[in-house]
Amino acid sequence: MPCVLVLGIDPRAVPGMDGDSIRAALDQELTRFGEHAIDASMTLIGLDESAESTIVAALSEHDWDVVVIGGGIRKPEPLLPLFEKVVNLVRRHAPQAAIAFNTSGGDSVEAAKRWL
Repeated sequence: MPCVLVLGIDPRAVPGMDGDSIRAALDQELTRFGEHAIDASMTLIGLDESAESTIVAALSEHDWDVVVIGGGIRKPEPLLPLFEKVVNLVRRHAPQAAIAFNTSGGDSVEAAKRWL
């Protein structure tokens, strides 16, 4: 069974967001991976100094086939340095993994399947 890691921003850590409902939608997407016979894990990071160590720990857990980097990390222009860091951490700690990008929290399965 292929293994996929989804990396994203913890919606509960972002002021002004309905973190609980967004987290519920992300959990539903994680469940969809199982429906496609894909073993998946999700790591959500805060926007603080713990982000890098959290990502490295997640990348080191398995030999991932694909790492999906979510839009919360990728899209906001102020987070460009974090996005660069995440891409380079994936290259360094999971070099065998393909890197995929979703367009929303609801299409991570499709993003991963493009590379499986």
